[in-house]
Amino acid sequence: MEEHEDHGHSFAAWVAVGVILLGAVVGSIAVLRPSALLGWLAAGIIVVGAVSGKVLSMAGFGARPHDTESASAPGPLTDAPEESGTKTVGKS
Repeated sequence: MEEHEDHGHSFAAWVAVGVILLGAVVGSIAVLRPSALLGWLAAGIIVVGAVSGKVLSMAGFGARPHDTESASAPGPLTDAPEESGTKTVGKS
């Protein structure tokens, strides 16, 4: 099984999740106390959370690239060579 030591452990990810959770709480309150205004406010908060996570990630607060994604990797990433001559059932 592949290790993901930094999977989601970044400032950008935590900010995005926190703001989106706040939007979900406001949306839940909007359902319990029928309020279109709170519903739209919740939708806006959720969009702000998603955008803030992306902006923070682009600003350098996201997860570091993996070894295979680094700019110093030799050549483009390619698929494994074709398995010619093998008897694989159901291969498309």
